[in-house]
Amino acid sequence: MARYTGAECRICRREGLKLFLKGDRCYTDKCAFSRRGYAPGQHGQGRKKLSNYGLQLREKQKARKIYGVLEGQFRKYYERAERMRGISGENLLKLLELRLDNVVYRLGFGGSRSEARQLVTHGHFLVNGKKVDICSYTVSANDVITVREKSRASEKFKTFAENPKTLPAWLEGSTENFEGKVVREPSREDIDVPVNETLIVELYSK
Repeated sequence: MARYTGAECRICRREGLKLFLKGDRCYTDKCAFSRRGYAPGQHGQGRKKLSNYGLQLREKQKARKIYGVLEGQFRKYYERAERMRGISGENLLKLLELRLDNVVYRLGFGGSRSEARQLVTHGHFLVNGKKVDICSYTVSANDVITVREKSRASEKFKTFAENPKTLPAWLEGSTENFEGKVVREPSREDIDVPVNETLIVELYSK
């Protein structure tokens, strides 16, 4: 399956916003965006003002990069969100938040979404007692996500357990117990990603 293999710091610089794609590194002085907060390339410091279409496109690309979703996948998420009841933009963000790799990240079992994606792919997690290694798997309310017993001795998971994250309101659990639960589906107020979903809807509505 195709995936982005370039420098993740270039993505933040291109979007003009720190997206925290590299986990803890983004909070240090080594963060490339902190040192060079302009777009990459020889013309990065002289970019012109974006058109309405350009703004919509950049917002869509930003959302894609934050969640690590390919173009085709993202469009399918949008089409699915459009068929759901409610506001399409909010439905889109909700579907992206309910991806297993994102939930693993939100629970504190990954320093970044890309790291959480790798851990899921390597089969370290159970959903309701069954092994799931598909990072795009959509979890539901009352689903329980657990680290596999034989994976718990890993230094990586021990480190996560020693440094628990503050969980969003729609999740509960503990890294010490290597378990988390989806209490309910997230609302727009629960989703703290810096994305204006209205611009994405406008782009796809053309």
